[in-house]
Amino acid sequence: MENLNILIGQRLNRLRKDKNLSLEELSLQTGVSKAMLSQIENGKSNPTVSTLWKISTALKVSFSFFIEGEEEELTIVDEKNISPILESNNLMKLYPIFPFDSNKKFEILTIELKKGCNHVSQPHNSGVEEYIIMSEGTLELHVENQVFLLSKGQSIKFLADREHIYKNTQDELVRFYNLIFY
Repeated sequence: MENLNILIGQRLNRLRKDKNLSLEELSLQTGVSKAMLSQIENGKSNPTVSTLWKISTALKVSFSFFIEGEEEELTIVDEKNISPILESNNLMKLYPIFPFDSNKKFEILTIELKKGCNHVSQPHNSGVEEYIIMSEGTLELHVENQVFLLSKGQSIKFLADREHIYKNTQDELVRFYNLIFY
């Protein structure tokens, strides 16, 4: 995971400098403290999913911009070789299966929610769509004032430019694939 922290830090630093922003200016845009941004840039912090979303939204890049690898013609991904990003007191695991591709404008994640997980996802940029494909358990998804219960074999598509909440209120693990289209 340390190598991932360094990669995230290097990409954040490069992007911030490309946009000619100081740490203070980026802090004001993202709502992330200047000290935390500095720790991330120096590879000394393991940023949460929420923190990366705030930064990526403010800088108008995809979430996985910070963790994507080089593009190859053929790629086989084995999830057990991916270090998950932990969120919501370690009740949420996010596996970047196919990180953002700037040509295709999407990324694919596998997300696991343990019992009691209540993850609030901040609004993404306008026009961003999320596609959720359930593989295990029952997900309680809140999109604005609507609540959806999704189980294995069910899928949903929604505009993600509004707050949405992923909940696991059951005893079993919730697992789903999340395609985010930018």
